[in-house]
Amino acid sequence: MFKKISLYFTALVLVLTTIGSAYAVTLKASHQWPGTPRADGSFDVRHEMVQIIADEVKKANVDIDIRIYPAKSLYKPKEQWKPMTTGQLDISAFPLGYASKFHPEFSATLMPGTVKNHDHALRFNKSPMMTEIKKIINDAGVVVLSDAWLGGGFASKTKCIKNPSDVKGQVMRAAGKAFNQMLEGAGAGIQSMPSSEIYTGLQTGVLTGANTSSGSFVSYKIYEQVKCATPPGKFGLWFMYEPILMSKKSFDALSSKQQKALMKAGKVAEEYITAQVANLDKKFEDAIGHYRIVLEINPEHSNAYAYWGASLSAMERLPEAVSKLEESLTLNRFNSQAYDILIDVLYRQKQYERAWDMVHKARSGNVSLQQNSLDRLSKVSPEPADKK
Repeated sequence: MFKKISLYFTALVLVLTTIGSAYAVTLKASHQWPGTPRADGSFDVRHEMVQIIADEVKKANVDIDIRIYPAKSLYKPKEQWKPMTTGQLDISAFPLGYASKFHPEFSATLMPGTVKNHDHALRFNKSPMMTEIKKIINDAGVVVLSDAWLGGGFASKTKCIKNPSDVKGQVMRAAGKAFNQMLEGAGAGIQSMPSSEIYTGLQTGVLTGANTSSGSFVSYKIYEQVKCATPPGKFGLWFMYEPILMSKKSFDALSSKQQKALMKAGKVAEEYITAQVANLDKKFEDAIGHYRIVLEINPEHSNAYAYWGASLSAMERLPEAVSKLEESLTLNRFNSQAYDILIDVLYRQKQYERAWDMVHKARSGNVSLQQNSLDRLSKVSPEPADKK
């Protein structure tokens, strides 16, 4: 009898031990970016980095389960640093500049001109400056799992930002304290907020412009709220250090085997973003749609707005198309292509009188129009006598 009980007890202990050790350690990972796919099926690259670490650690079979809390569902973006230093939060994809109020030195990781491009970022990771920055991170109670640098650009509802004078009078969101000071010095008003709030800030009029990373520009669809965007390009004005960080208290509580698995997973995530960053800046441009980025406002770029209008017309977004075509003609009142497309769009909207107004305006400037468009318009609405 005792032997049977002993056998049952041993079996029960084994079952419970197996169940309990399936994931002996659960780590919480927080970040502010969407955890859902975009229209093209891709995810924000910073979410992907955290997911890669979770997947790699799971494959290593070291009894660690990483639970990801995206879209600021666990902590607000700028409130993640302190919980990491105390061990309340285990892991975060974190723009280091957000913690510059605790460590002013962190502002240097997004200073304009510090990092010139993605290749320079890789070399910069091994620089004396970054060695010192990582020492400050470590001394504060945080460990770097993966390095990551994202290029940054500018966007505005009113004008293109290419020079310091272009921000004068604008209300800007800046990526950090040092950037705030520089923009204020150039005559801009400042509204401080994380990148996850830029869209609403622009939508409600709290902001007229912002600087943010390529990844955030795409993930938060900021392109929907701006008139002009200036992407990083081959030599970006600024780059932002956005590493994957882990609480040192949480890290030190792990076994040596678990620590090695995490560091190895962090390297895999780092290699992934290194391969992806070149495409991020292109996504910045592509996300705006055809011809939405206008790097210089002058008559030559009237065509950019004309093509943008044509793109919107093809998507049946006719009122928006009219708006962009009118902007094209504001830049260059002799743009025959813009007139032809606008007349066609107005025809499709059955705004015949307005279409004839555009015909008359073009003729007054000796602008040649496509005859087939005029013939089609004439069939449904004869040309008014006062327009001939």
